Amino acid sequence: MSTPITPLSDTLAVAPQLGPEDMAALKAAGYRSVIINRPDYEGGESQPTSADVIKAGEQLGLTVVYQPVVSGAMTPEDVRTFREHLDTLPSPVLAYCRSGTRCTHLYNAAKQESSKS
Repeated sequence: MSTPITPLSDTLAVAPQLGPEDMAALKAAGYRSVIINRPDYEGGESQPTSADVIKAGEQLGLTVVYQPVVSGAMTPEDVRTFREHLDTLPSPVLAYCRSGTRCTHLYNAAKQESSKS
């Protein structure tokens, strides 16, 4: 896998767009869960679908969830859902979107929400 992975904490890393063919490398790297934050077809017909990524990941024993978040339109509900995923999914978790930036913003917002609680 040549996709760059950016660790944000001991339990979460982010990456740009991944595909079904990347799931084995994630599993080999020790990840246990994947969060897909990129909506299907945001990048056109050539973008791998969440269903294909979920199927490939689950066949390898990964937990994969689809939480599409529209770029530039993150909502408080998106942040709450992302935080819930981080609290409940087996870790370490890898989240991806188009570039990794959206996932990073979700993580930072979720951390701020957690510190308010």
